[in-house]
Amino acid sequence: MIIKVLGPGCTKCNKTEAIVKEAVAEAGIEATVEKVTDMLVIGGYGVMGTPAVVVNETVKSVGKVPKKKDVLAWITA
Repeated sequence: MIIKVLGPGCTKCNKTEAIVKEAVAEAGIEATVEKVTDMLVIGGYGVMGTPAVVVNETVKSVGKVPKKKDVLAWITA
């Protein structure tokens, strides 16, 4: 599983990355968490607001810090 956190490095983006990493550790799954800061790459996902979370190339969240329970649902489904 590849999870990407899209954002330029703002406080909310960093918080989102931390929540995603916590959820992966809690779920005990094999996953790579990548931070994507290149705005051209972010735009390629059709994302106009950050932070955003992409799980296996599917955009799951845009423009807000997700709750850990939501991230757990995305990665364990």
